[in-house]
Amino acid sequence: MVAQNALLKAPPYQVEQALKTLGAHIRTARLRRNLTIEELAEKIGVGRHVVSAAERGKPSTGIAVYAAMLWTLGLIDQLAEVADPDRDDEGKTLARSRERAKAGGSKGLSDDF
Repeated sequence: MVAQNALLKAPPYQVEQALKTLGAHIRTARLRRNLTIEELAEKIGVGRHVVSAAERGKPSTGIAVYAAMLWTLGLIDQLAEVADPDRDDEGKTLARSRERAKAGGSKGLSDDF
């Protein structure tokens, strides 16, 4: 018997909520396009239960399923905005602080390669 991944069994609350929100948004987009779960599933080549699980935000649903659903719904461009480095203020601040530390680094030569 294989032990279930702890992340899939009990994801952090914020992760769980983000997946549920994404699933709900995809469901809304599907309904607005007057597509059934079966039609969307057929378009991306999966069973209806996979689409249903994604729309419920099930943590074990693969990212490829979400990406394929977004592609089918004409929303794939929005996926490129996820974790966009240009919008990562904390990451940019940390990178700048490392650059400043390197710029003010050692004053002598080093043979440490």
